[in-house]
This record gives sequence, structure tokens and C-alpha cells, in this order.
Amino acid sequence: MKQQYQKTIAGLNAMVDQGIVPGVSYVLFDHDQEYREVRGLAEIQPDKEQLRAGMQYDLASLTKVIGTVPVIAMALQERKITLDDPVQKYLSEFSDPRPTIRHLLTHTSGICGYIPHRDELTATELKLAYLTQQHVDESFNRQIKYADVNFLYLGWIAERIFGKPIQQLITEKVLEPLKMVEATFRPLSQNAVPTEIQPQRGLIRGVAHDPKAYILGEECGCAGLFASLDDLLKYSRALIETNLNDLLKGKIVDQMFMDQTLIPEEHSRSLGWKLLHATNDRHLIISHTGFTGTWLILDKKEDQGMIVLTNRVHPSAKNDDYLWARDQLFATYLHEKESA
Repeated sequence: MKQQYQKTIAGLNAMVDQGIVPGVSYVLFDHDQEYREVRGLAEIQPDKEQLRAGMQYDLASLTKVIGTVPVIAMALQERKITLDDPVQKYLSEFSDPRPTIRHLLTHTSGICGYIPHRDELTATELKLAYLTQQHVDESFNRQIKYADVNFLYLGWIAERIFGKPIQQLITEKVLEPLKMVEATFRPLSQNAVPTEIQPQRGLIRGVAHDPKAYILGEECGCAGLFASLDDLLKYSRALIETNLNDLLKGKIVDQMFMDQTLIPEEHSRSLGWKLLHATNDRHLIISHTGFTGTWLILDKKEDQGMIVLTNRVHPSAKNDDYLWARDQLFATYLHEKESA
């Protein structure tokens, strides 16, 4: 297996060797075969600390697809909601009747708006601002515009339906049933890979890097989850092999591998996931990234996947070299995984 993915593996290792990221934990799986590696540093400033197997990473936006999407999928499965329900049905504070749950999941809602001094607000003030100070622009139902606000709304809709904050729902409905034992919203600092060093917050370690998640806490559905490589491997295999160990029915999981946008774009969206095309027969593959340097690519048809965890924002989030390297690795992996 290592031979098949040698260029992908070389590219992942080069990210560390070239100083693009301090360290990397990754696993490539292909049916029952796995190749994994943990190398480099967890922290380079103010002290150097070796990266260890089992350390928990701030997953950032992977929280959306690991946690919030399954919770919403369960609500769909239980017919508590439908994809075409308007957002306003559940969040009456939101003034526009057009965006639906489908629009939120596919980032085609067009919901946007600037919130002054966002990072200085309390959780209550920030939530109210997102519900009342946003508008719908001309991209509504015409263009994919990735935005965290969509998954903030989905989290609050889940809370209205199930009666508990979204992060509590994720823990009870996803993490615990799948036995993702190291996945948590409140890791021990010493086992968490640090992220950015900021003037206001200092070295961020064991708490969410995302400022909205940091303020909103358990009411944030767009970021905030920490997990280890083993947790994400467990989740990935469960999703594409056993419908999350039968937490979800096959029909709803299949919808995660189908275009839900109905917009003629090469890269469309399913239920939360970005869709890629296999290079041979063009079947659809799902992927997602996180701002802190995390990503997943999962191929249900071929039972293959790539899970990569880095701390690209440490010590600074100014890291354009990472984005170029990641895009190259996506292309290399998609080519190599079909070459066996």
C-alpha cells in the first residue's frame, strides 16, 4: 500500500520537512489496509514539544461534518424536519422566509452580514446578532458561498428540535455511540495540539481557535470539536462502511454522496460535504477541510480515505504555503488512489 501512495506520503512528509507545518498525523486506508504516520512537533513556540500519537487536534470546521451533519441527518431520518423546511420555521428571529435547511447544508443560503466587534460580544449578544443582523444576498440559491453562519443556524435548529445545545447533542448522538473516546469539546490542555499564538489570547491550547466557537461554547455547531487520528478513522470507516454503525439509514448516508445544490458547478455540495470527482469514472467523493489544518477525503464506493491532521496555524495563521501544498496533495491522492 505504501508503494501505491508514495507521492502522497512524500508530499505529506514534505510539509513537515519544509516547515509548512510543525507536525502531521495522517492515515490512508484502502479497504482493510492502512498506512499511518505521526511525525514532527506539536509545538514550536514558545517551547518545542514532540508530536505524540493520540494527541487531540482542534478540528475547526470538520466539526460541521463529524458532528452537526449527523445530528441534522438524524432529525431528517426521524422526520422531525425536512430539507425544504424554511429556516424561519425554527428560528423565528430570522427575517427572510426563503432559505431552507437544504440551503444551509449546501452553503447556498446567501446569508451574510458584518457584525461589528463580533469577537467582543457575549455568547447571548453574538447569537442574537447572527439571527437578527444577517441578510440574504444575490447569491441565494445560485452560488455556493461557504460560510460558518449556515452551521451556526443548523446547530440552533437542532437545539430547538431536540431541546439541548448542539455540542451536547453531538456528544450524546455521535461521539458516544461510535465510541470516539478521545473526541471532546473540552480536552485536557496537555493532550491537545496547540494552535495559534495571538496577542489577546496568547498560546491557544485545549480551547477552540475559532473565535465564534470560543464565545458561543456548547451552542456552536460550526467548530469546537477536538479529536485524535484514531477517532477520525473510526468515524470515517463507520460512515462509509456501516452507516455510522446503523445510527443512520443507508438512504440518508447516500444523500451525503449526492449533489444537493442543483447548481451546475464542477464542485458541488452534498449534505454538508464538498463533492469531488474520481479521476477514472467521475463517481462522487466527499471531502472537507478545517482552518486549523485538518482534512478528510472519503470514497464510499471504493472504501478508501485520507485523514490528515496538522497544526497549520501554529505559531501563526499567516501560512499561504499550506494552502498550495494541500491542494497539490488533494490532486496527487485522487490520482494515486485509483492506480492500483
